Amino acid sequence: MTTSSDLKFLVVDDFSTMRRIVRGLLKEMGCNNVEEAEDGHVALNMLKNSRFDFVVSDINMPVMNGFELLKAVKADETLKHLPVLMVTAEARKEDIVLAAQSGAAGYIVKPFTKATLEEKVTKIMQKLAATA
Repeated sequence: MTTSSDLKFLVVDDFSTMRRIVRGLLKEMGCNNVEEAEDGHVALNMLKNSRFDFVVSDINMPVMNGFELLKAVKADETLKHLPVLMVTAEARKEDIVLAAQSGAAGYIVKPFTKATLEEKVTKIMQKLAATA
């Protein structure tokens, strides 16, 4: 099984501070291969032009939000295998349901701790390994 330290992450959030926080948490987990995008449109271009293993995306962003990014990833033959972990400040039930229905691998509400992020990433990777 691939450990999270071998994975290449893409962190998508319109706030640079939040991207830095998530990058820092991933680094604490041993993941040093992390790139950032400020919205779904930039992220989608990066995903199409480079190889990533895992996407951590905010939901509320300008240009292209997290749900639009998720739909675009799941609709793309070359990207649809990618796990997308949705992150949001709002724990709205309809968002959680929509994320799950749209193919999100998981969902975390901000603010979250390293333990929460690590647990989600580990669970998602275990699930992927089991279905691979």
